[in-house]
Amino acid sequence: MSGIIIKTPAEIEVMRQAGGKAADVLRVVCDAVKPGVTTLELDHLALDTMERLGVKSAFLNYMGYPAQTCISVNETVIHGIPGSRVIQDGDVVSIDVGVWHMGFVGDNAKTVMVNVEDPAVIALVENTEKALMAGIEAVRPGARLGDVSHAIEQVANKSRLSVVREFVGHGCGRSMHEEPQIPNFGPSGRGPILREGMVLCIEPMFNLGSRRIRTLDDGWTVVTSDGKPAAHFEHMIAVTAEGAEILTPR
Repeated sequence: MSGIIIKTPAEIEVMRQAGGKAADVLRVVCDAVKPGVTTLELDHLALDTMERLGVKSAFLNYMGYPAQTCISVNETVIHGIPGSRVIQDGDVVSIDVGVWHMGFVGDNAKTVMVNVEDPAVIALVENTEKALMAGIEAVRPGARLGDVSHAIEQVANKSRLSVVREFVGHGCGRSMHEEPQIPNFGPSGRGPILREGMVLCIEPMFNLGSRRIRTLDDGWTVVTSDGKPAAHFEHMIAVTAEGAEILTPR
């Protein structure tokens, strides 16, 4: 368990507040996704909402990142920089929101479908969210971290979707990325033992085609190598005596 920070009940209460505010921002932005809107307009909406809620973006200036949120459309897996791209019918839009509140992070993500009719794309999005919930359901004190990873991968395998391996979930707290790393693949029964007080960000990233990805010249935008769509969901959870508490409720 080396390096994994156990939070006190008081700290988890602050993270509960941070997660709730992050979820509120994500909900507002997701509700605004529609044809004709640019990703930069959505980012501005996120900033307005954060200011109203009294929080700041955890992403802006993180290792030089230039925006309030990550907004990733279609073939963009994660870290899409908001800009002039116009949302269109048939798009899938993954929105990742992180905020600072009283020294702690709230972090969550969701993929929104914009009048999507392609059954394969609908299945991609629905099963990625299903994998997130399967991973959360595997959380309980005494379980292994690998049990969470394995539960996520099982959904991908059954759905014939590919799992992004280069980017993973993570612990969080006073830093946006803490130990442990949480792969979305791997065998059960391995890895650190989950203990009450851990706070984890579980975030499956699935591709409709190849699992291969590449990063664009901007140094941030990660896209599928074959141009096929991807989906990304994330919840921040606390390990409790009963299992997992979602700190970023929708």
